[in-house]
Amino acid sequence: MTGQDERDQWLTQDDAALLADCKVDTFRSSGPGGQHANKISSAVRLRHQPSGQMVVAEEERSQHANKKRAVKRLRLAIALNVRQPVSVSWTPPTVFRQYLSKMGRLDVSVRNRVYPAIVAAVLDAVAACEGRIREAGKLLGLSTGQLSRFVVRDGKMLAVVNHIRRETGLRMLSPR
Repeated sequence: MTGQDERDQWLTQDDAALLADCKVDTFRSSGPGGQHANKISSAVRLRHQPSGQMVVAEEERSQHANKKRAVKRLRLAIALNVRQPVSVSWTPPTVFRQYLSKMGRLDVSVRNRVYPAIVAAVLDAVAACEGRIREAGKLLGLSTGQLSRFVVRDGKMLAVVNHIRRETGLRMLSPR
C-alpha cells in the first residue's frame, strides 16, 4: 500500500478503524462552568500514531460526544497536514470526481463525511503545482475561479494554500 492509499484510507475508514490507530487520552477540561463544570473526565485527546496528528475535543459534557467530534477533527487535520506527491498525469480520486459537477463546480458541504478526502486531493494538487491555482485547477478539472472559491471558503484550507504559496514566493490569496 502506498502512502497516498494509506492517507486516503484514514480519511474514509469508519470511526472505529481510525480510533484503533490512535492513542486516546481522557481528561477533565479546565475553564469556567460553575455548577455545569466537568466533574468527570469528558475531554478527549486523540493522537493518530501513523500520521502524528493530534486533536482535542472538550466542548461537550459527554465523553462519547467529544470523542465523535475529535474523530471528525482528526480526519480534517490529516487532510490539511499530510501531503502526498502527485504527478502531472495524476487524476483526482473517485470521491473527488463524484462531487465535481458537469459544469466544473466542486460542490460538497464541510459537514459531508467525505469533505476531508476532497480537501486532501485539492491540497495535494495545489502542492504539486507549487501553489499555482490555475495549474492546480487544470489538474483537478476545475476553473481557476471555482478552485479559488472552494479554497477561500474554508479558513484552514486557505491557510495551508497560503503557506504553500508563501514557500514558493507567490502572493497570498485573500478571503473574499
